[in-house]
Amino acid sequence: MSLLNSLFSGVSGIRNHQAMMDNIGNNIANVNTLGYKSTRVTFSDTFNQFVRFGSDPTDSNGGTSAFQIGLGMKVNSIDRNWNQGTFERTGLVTDLALQGDALFALENNGERFYSRAGSFTFDSDGNLVNNQNGATVLGKNATADGVIPPGNNLEKIIVNKNERIPAVATTDITWAGNLDSTKTVTASDLYEQSGNIRADRAVGEVVQEFNTIYNSYGDEYKLTTSYEKTGADAWNMTYEIQKLQSDGSYGAAVVTSAAATPITFVPGTGDLSSPASIPDISDSTESLSFTLDISKITQNSAAETISSNVDANREPTLVDGTLSVFDSLGNTHTLTVRFTKLDESEWAFRATVPDESGTLLNNVGTVSFGIDGSITSVAPATPILSFNPTGGASTQNIELDFGSGFDGITQTSSDSVVSALSQNGSDAATLADLSLDQYGNIIGVFSNGNSRKMAQILLAKFPNNSGLTSVGDNMYTVGANAGTPIIGDPGEVTGTTIQSGALEQSNVDLSEQFTKMIVAQRGFQANARVVTVSDQLLQEITNLVR
Repeated sequence: MSLLNSLFSGVSGIRNHQAMMDNIGNNIANVNTLGYKSTRVTFSDTFNQFVRFGSDPTDSNGGTSAFQIGLGMKVNSIDRNWNQGTFERTGLVTDLALQGDALFALENNGERFYSRAGSFTFDSDGNLVNNQNGATVLGKNATADGVIPPGNNLEKIIVNKNERIPAVATTDITWAGNLDSTKTVTASDLYEQSGNIRADRAVGEVVQEFNTIYNSYGDEYKLTTSYEKTGADAWNMTYEIQKLQSDGSYGAAVVTSAAATPITFVPGTGDLSSPASIPDISDSTESLSFTLDISKITQNSAAETISSNVDANREPTLVDGTLSVFDSLGNTHTLTVRFTKLDESEWAFRATVPDESGTLLNNVGTVSFGIDGSITSVAPATPILSFNPTGGASTQNIELDFGSGFDGITQTSSDSVVSALSQNGSDAATLADLSLDQYGNIIGVFSNGNSRKMAQILLAKFPNNSGLTSVGDNMYTVGANAGTPIIGDPGEVTGTTIQSGALEQSNVDLSEQFTKMIVAQRGFQANARVVTVSDQLLQEITNLVR
């Protein structure tokens, strides 16, 4: 019987080393299989036959150990190695690799599967599917507003490649920048005329002089003064103010003198005799208020040299911030907010749009600054423009946010620069591209530059990945010892993140597999030799009867 035992032991060694070789062959065959996890075979001995039982020691004799002869070996386990595989960059957005030990959840013909292979694509219906067998990837679809719903209820991920988003009217604009504290006041204060009017002018002749002035909001005007000779050393002075139009021309007079002001000169010297002064010119509608000083005008026989300067020819302080805003139809309009200096700590602002864009109401106000250059107040406290665009779009309110404190617009000695940080409007757009972040969010990028969440891939984390059952096609099902999966977002919940544009490769180590192949081969050969020798011994026993 002992020869037969060795024969059967050798056979078990041959059979089980063949299983080891089969496993090695499968690993090597899958060396380039996406997401493949290698397996290993471990052995254990089988039960042993007692030749003699052992005995306990006595007072007079020592104890003896049992004598046993093994009856061969068996496969102890086939274990899967779940170590992380390396990543291969592909550049395809829907190629996904998992960093961590969770798995993708998929559904095929109503059955749930799990996989590490992330070679996905979108089918003609917008389903995110496994390229190999059409199994759909599971997760959560976003609402129309781009919000991922809470919870972990799995559904097929569907992205409409023809997705369109409507235009969004601008309702909020955030501003930032600086207004130069060293700049002078914007509005014209003093209009000084000087020079000579020829004394030989005939009665009824008119001499005109003009120059540019600005109101407190930085609007440009042309002030024209006219002197009409009424007699010897006597003239009538009148004036009119015209506003600069968007086309570069000056329109009709918006302010005119109520009546002519008689002007007389001293005979002989030509110095101004009367009046001593002219009342300040002021118009609340146009936000104009300045002094017209004609005290330096003379009338004599010298050449005519009448001229003027405004505020000693200083440049007006005009600071513009411009951006495009959108109406409810997605049309763009250029909105300009102009800042003009009122005094050392206060600036006026006024918002405008081109005439062809529509009309603006509630578009003026002031911003005050403290001694440190931070905003102390805005009037009105929350500036809200009422914009009525042309072209059929609805009237919209646009809030201007200039900030508070040092957060927003400041007034320091730095150069004046004011710009819009953001505005919340956009035109209508179509889906142009997709991206996917490490947390599984599928983000749609639209033709207007905006982005919105479309869906989120969820992952399954098992208590024991080794309990999963491989069913081919790089997929697994839940086995008896896998445990209940935790379905959750990529990241902290599952301890796994997603890398878009990459695929996880097989974790098969060829050098290890070739080494094991040698071990399996030698084990097979040695067990085969046991069978051969046992057979020879049996043959010798058979020969004893000859």
